[in-house]
Amino acid sequence: MTSALVVPGQPLGPAHAYVPGSGVHVFNGQIVSSLVGQVVTTASTSTSASASTLTSTPPTISVVKPSVAADEEGSSATLLPDVNSEVLCRVTRINARQATVAVFVVNGRVCGDDFQGVIRVQDVRQTEVDRVRIFTSFRPGDIVRAKVISLGDQSNYYLSTAHNSLGVVMANSEAGDPMYPINWREMKSSRTGVVEERKVAKPF
Repeated sequence: MTSALVVPGQPLGPAHAYVPGSGVHVFNGQIVSSLVGQVVTTASTSTSASASTLTSTPPTISVVKPSVAADEEGSSATLLPDVNSEVLCRVTRINARQATVAVFVVNGRVCGDDFQGVIRVQDVRQTEVDRVRIFTSFRPGDIVRAKVISLGDQSNYYLSTAHNSLGVVMANSEAGDPMYPINWREMKSSRTGVVEERKVAKPF
C-alpha cells in the first residue's frame, strides 16, 4: 500500500511493528523517513515447518521517491507552483526581513527543478505579526511546509506559514542534531536536549 508524501525525519510507526526497508531508518524506537517520498508497506506472511502453524511477520515499510510529474506524452514536465499550492521547501538563507527558500515539492509532487521563494516577516504567523523575528522562526537547512500566496516577481514566489499546519517540519540544531517539536514555537535536540525557537508546523 502506498501513502501520501512524507519528508525526512517524519515518524512512520513503531520499530516493533515493521521491518525497515529502503528509504527509512530506526531512531528512538521509531521507523523514520530518510527522504522525501511515498510510504510503501508490504505485508509478509510465512508458514512454519508444521503445516498447522502459521507465523506472521511484521510488514516491511519503505519510502520511495515519487516520479517527477510527466506530461501526456510521458516526457518530464516542469511542475510550476500556483497560488494556494502547498509546498515543501528548504531554507537557504535568512535576513531580518525574510527567509529565502528552495521549493522542491508542490502539492505532494516532487519538482523537476527547484524554485526560489521567500517567506516575508509579515507572512510567518497569523497573530502577533509585529513581534515576529525571522531569526527565531527559521534557520538555513530547515524543511518548511508553506503555501503560495503570490507568484511574486520573476525570481521569487511569495510563501506564507501563517497557519497552524504550516511551518518547520524538520530541523537540525546548531550542533547538527535532529530536533523534534515540543510546542508551536520550540524544537528540542534529540541528543542534547537543547531547545531552539522555530515557527513549528502542526506535529505529524
